[in-house]
Amino acid sequence: MPIVTIQVTREGTKPGVDSVTAQEKAELIKGVSHLLLDVLNKPLEATFVVIEEVDKENWGWGGLPVDEYRKQRAQK
Repeated sequence: MPIVTIQVTREGTKPGVDSVTAQEKAELIKGVSHLLLDVLNKPLEATFVVIEEVDKENWGWGGLPVDEYRKQRAQK
């Protein structure tokens, strides 16, 4: 019984969207489940997928909060 946890940032993939959409989450669940079926022969009904959304202010990159890191990268 595989359990897969996917962490995504709580920011949208398109302007005006501030989180991953329900459709995008459904596609992630389907895709991961089918990958485990194809690679490990795990049946779909035995695979659990958990999606955790992380607020942008709760993660960092390169020793900085992500927004600051992105600002510095954009200036280079």
